[in-house]
Amino acid sequence: GSFRNISIFKHGSKVRNPLKMLKQKSAFITCRLHSVTISTLKTLSILLYLGCTEAPLIEENTTDQLPGHIVYEPESINESLSTITPCEDGFAGVYPCSGFDLIAHLPLSDFGSNAANDNWGWTDPETGIEYVLSGLDDGTAFISLENPEAPIYLGKLSSAAASSPWRDIKVFQHYAYIVSEAKDHGMQVFDLTRLRGKSEAEVYEADAQINDFGEAHNIAINEESAFAYILGSDLYHGGPVFIDLSNPLNPKIVGGYEEGGYTHDAQIVTYRGPDEKFQERELLFGANSHHGADNYLMILDITDKSNPELIQRITYENMGFTHQGYLTEDQRYFLLGDELDEVNYGLNTTTQIFDLSNLEAPKLHLTYQGQTPSIDHNGYVKGSFFYLANYTAGLRVLNLEAIEEKQIEEVGFFDTHPSHDDPTYNGVWNIYPFFESGIIAISDIDSGVFLVIPSDR
Repeated sequence: GSFRNISIFKHGSKVRNPLKMLKQKSAFITCRLHSVTISTLKTLSILLYLGCTEAPLIEENTTDQLPGHIVYEPESINESLSTITPCEDGFAGVYPCSGFDLIAHLPLSDFGSNAANDNWGWTDPETGIEYVLSGLDDGTAFISLENPEAPIYLGKLSSAAASSPWRDIKVFQHYAYIVSEAKDHGMQVFDLTRLRGKSEAEVYEADAQINDFGEAHNIAINEESAFAYILGSDLYHGGPVFIDLSNPLNPKIVGGYEEGGYTHDAQIVTYRGPDEKFQERELLFGANSHHGADNYLMILDITDKSNPELIQRITYENMGFTHQGYLTEDQRYFLLGDELDEVNYGLNTTTQIFDLSNLEAPKLHLTYQGQTPSIDHNGYVKGSFFYLANYTAGLRVLNLEAIEEKQIEEVGFFDTHPSHDDPTYNGVWNIYPFFESGIIAISDIDSGVFLVIPSDR
């Protein structure tokens, strides 16, 4: 970028938020530099030394600002001082990567927790600020991305019961709904607008607590219908529980489905896919497994909550534990992950892709295998890309543009667990790829929260 009027800060001073300090004015030692590339604060100090030592222009400090402020008048916002670690020669710092830069990392010690699990996101419609909601063994952390390069930990909503490795979070309107496999946890409801204007960490209490069930593995929400679906609870034999969110702080159970047994995860949509018979019906696509037996993908019509109807159940080869899946945006294909096929059968990361053009007669379209033996966990589709939390192999991104031709290509990754790609339950549990900024929030079980962004942004 091009620099004009750069003031040198005193050696040893600390800059908590360089981007905010750049807006301040000072006439303490001024130098004029041009065409200087800067990536870190350390690099900045070296460049200033090299650029100013020969013939610095020294002026009296005639402002009421303290010496030590950096004056930076960039020609555009894109020239701001950046602490992003670029992916260069296959690494961003110590992390293997391809196509993704590291913005920031918040270790578990920042939260005072021992393990991370699920995560989700929320964008404040009034301020545009993006927030990461990070599941932890002992609660849920809230992280402001107002300045993504200096994310602010705003505090934690403590678990409603004992600590647990399993916690799941989804958002409806401006409310977060949180479940856990901790005994007697129930469901917490938290009003996310309480985070507005916060800049320091504090301990929060839930705005509402639902105790109609105890533990649950998961929660899914269809924002169009204003219904939440509790999965893997102690109700309906672990099948989906239907919860009306029309009064967000007073959710009501209105039914459930037990005939299919335990549902581990699910995506629920108002259907607008290729099958004309089910247009505008509310459909549930569930990953069902009875403790590793009777594995299948369940397609359920839940439009009438008092009378859910099974459309089809789908099996596949090398079943271990049907875990989770997601529809393509045209709702034609479903990408399904099994959490034990890599372990049980010695496979590389395997994704089963089904063609659901006819929901009553779905077909296996393609079995995709990745580049490592790592276990797949949760995956999501945004646009023409599939973003996969791949445990020890980190975040993996597949291009789905040629899925109809059965051509799928890995186009990027960011590996938060660089020590190995073995099929163990370490590394990335979940990722949230839906922020409009393009930032992807990664939740690593052992290492906390990573924020990455495409290198070609």
